[in-house]
Amino acid sequence: MPHQVTLITGDGVGPELAEAARKCIDATGVAVEWDEQEAGVDVMERLGTPIPDGVLDSVRRTGCALKAPITTPVGTGFRSINVYLRQELGLFACIRPCKHYPGVRSFYRDVGVDLVIVRENTEDLYAGVEFQAGREETCRLIDFVNDLPSDRKIQTPGQETGVSIKPISISGTERIVRCAFEYARANGRRKVSAVHKANIMKYTDGLFLATAQKVAKDYPDIEFEDRIVDNMCMQLTQKPELYDVLVMPNLYGDIVSDLGAGLVGGLGVAPGMNIGPGGAVFEATHGSAPKYKGQNRVNPTALILSGMLMLRHLGETDAADRLEKAVGAVIGEGRDVTYDLKPNRDDPTAVGTQEMAAAICARL
Repeated sequence: MPHQVTLITGDGVGPELAEAARKCIDATGVAVEWDEQEAGVDVMERLGTPIPDGVLDSVRRTGCALKAPITTPVGTGFRSINVYLRQELGLFACIRPCKHYPGVRSFYRDVGVDLVIVRENTEDLYAGVEFQAGREETCRLIDFVNDLPSDRKIQTPGQETGVSIKPISISGTERIVRCAFEYARANGRRKVSAVHKANIMKYTDGLFLATAQKVAKDYPDIEFEDRIVDNMCMQLTQKPELYDVLVMPNLYGDIVSDLGAGLVGGLGVAPGMNIGPGGAVFEATHGSAPKYKGQNRVNPTALILSGMLMLRHLGETDAADRLEKAVGAVIGEGRDVTYDLKPNRDDPTAVGTQEMAAAICARL
């Protein structure tokens, strides 16, 4: 029986990346029945919503989706579709491997960076519990906080102050930390590091750390440590080889995963997956790059490697291994690669998105 998979084609360069990744996954020989769905700014213009009901219905039916990049407006417009999908489907864990492939330009190419960042998806500031400056309820909230018997006060008035609330729970922390340990155990990883700011945010990050320490006792076969997030960022730039699986709340995970991608050559080679009881969504960590739309220019590696993670999730381990090796071989050879993977980004021998995908298919 073929695997049922939702293919969300996205916007900007999303559709051309989705086409490239689909070709490479099909080239492994694994039978996949794709249910193609649209979402993003283009759909918003036509239908008045960036994510039609059919998208969620499809993912709920298949339990598995490969999602191309979708634009998230900055400061205005609709909320992030990525965040919406994670919350609606209960995708509490975002797992982002950061692995260097020979041939990718990186200051750390000789170190052999191979990290996995496990990010909690549903809590923290990304829960979206926000109050806009100038609104009556924001002013009431600030008055309420300032009337509490505490020396912690909001010093600025509600007319000029936006407020975001950061929830961290024991249950949410337990499941994300347990997810990190289970991933480490299943993939032969040696250590889990909890990343936090418990020295300052004692009742939220402090709760995260205390809960992580408790969960770690259930996994005596795996080393456990904790790091304050700012120190973790410094450590990763100095000696990334010391770290393995990192688990952290949402906002830190968003930032540190981009740092991890930078260590291995950039977002163009950084895959990701979101998992939970409502299914699994696999996506590149980079954005939709609308200025390159339709130019057949953008590196498809991140979405293709996300497809590799999807194949592993579906139990197609051999196909996933072959796809990763094919991607690594094409990158290492350095011939049929996009401009960003050339030593000189103006190299006229650089190929397009579809041509790089075709080279990976040929290698398979």
